Amino acid sequence: MSEREILAAKRPRMELRCRILQAIRSFFLDAGFLEVQTPLRTREPAPELYIEAIPAGDDHFLITSPELYMKRLLAAGYEKIFQISPVFRYGEYGRYHHTEFLMLEWYRLDADYIDLQNDCQNLLLSICELEGVATGWNYQGHWLEVNGKWQRYTVGEAFRLYAGWEPGSVVDQDRFDLDLVEKIETQLGFPTPCILMDYPASQAALARLKREDPSVAERFELYWAGLELANGFSELTNADEQRMRFESALEMRRDQGYSPYPLPERFLESLEHLPPCAGIALGVDRLIMLLANARHIDEIVAFPPGFE
Repeated sequence: MSEREILAAKRPRMELRCRILQAIRSFFLDAGFLEVQTPLRTREPAPELYIEAIPAGDDHFLITSPELYMKRLLAAGYEKIFQISPVFRYGEYGRYHHTEFLMLEWYRLDADYIDLQNDCQNLLLSICELEGVATGWNYQGHWLEVNGKWQRYTVGEAFRLYAGWEPGSVVDQDRFDLDLVEKIETQLGFPTPCILMDYPASQAALARLKREDPSVAERFELYWAGLELANGFSELTNADEQRMRFESALEMRRDQGYSPYPLPERFLESLEHLPPCAGIALGVDRLIMLLANARHIDEIVAFPPGFE
């Protein structure tokens, strides 16, 4: 097929993509959120062990997430914000991964990760209703539906049920990651979405620990059809603790040969003024894949890698 024929054949899925983006914007604007735009480059990426930022010249990197910028807006008094932004992660390509992909992030002041779970349920229901599939549809041989009772597991419950062991607050990272991918994720989100919540403290990232049980973090991931769609948490607002987590992550990055990053000092300064809040990132391309019954992420973008 010629390029013109390939692009023309993608038209129905590009129209679906357009409708879903419109539905997302309408949902958040109707709920009183402010849409924001933040830079696509940063001097100070969030130090995360397994996420590698792409250098972009002048001591900058392409953003792996707009999170740090958006939290600086929260610290300045923005109550409810959302953003749909391209993000970039080095070396990610596969059935569900592109180096460049589209991320939806939203943040609420005076909220926690339970509020975000409710947002997810309402957002997905709204989109599915607009697409006429709220009662269900077929995705790659699996029946999916949004309207039934959603699954909910703590990480401990899911590991006991599907992997036969329970991680504590500090886990064997390699074993945890392997069992999560091979034994647990494949079981989640059939036919309704699944909330996997209360991650071990060692997996907290930028999430706060539970006051009543500091061995786990107020973090959850949203799965549907075995696919991770979103990652959200009650935000850590203690600048000293966040600094220690970043320093630990930078040390682990150095030990494993990853690129050095500077500490994100401007973000850490803003944490001094950040009220209690919650935030989440959702992979828009993966959501479109589900609704398009697409097997590969290449099918739902006009110009996938290698097609330029």
